[in-house]
Amino acid sequence: MFRKPHPDQLPFEWSKDAQMERIIAARVAIRAEAEAIRWRFRMICMEAVMMGTLVAAAGIALDQPTARIVHAAIGVALACLASGLLLIALSAGCGLLVARYRRWRAR
Repeated sequence: MFRKPHPDQLPFEWSKDAQMERIIAARVAIRAEAEAIRWRFRMICMEAVMMGTLVAAAGIALDQPTARIVHAAIGVALACLASGLLLIALSAGCGLLVARYRRWRAR
């Protein structure tokens, strides 16, 4: 349900202006894409920290030397971070290739 605007407010119909709708949709799409990349990076960082912590906890539970625990935990976290960043880069590259292919097919 829509409320009536305040009498002092200028009436403005967004749905009547198609060009304004396209501009808004384009800005929203750009912002959503940037946010998606940021959230993917955050998720990868959280995953790397969790995997490193899990390896450290396992090393402590198995009563391993401290140097070995730290080395293994950092190695696993870095490997997890690298593989996640590689996946982001590959998915972005595939997205660009698909977009280029669609433009080529549209010609």
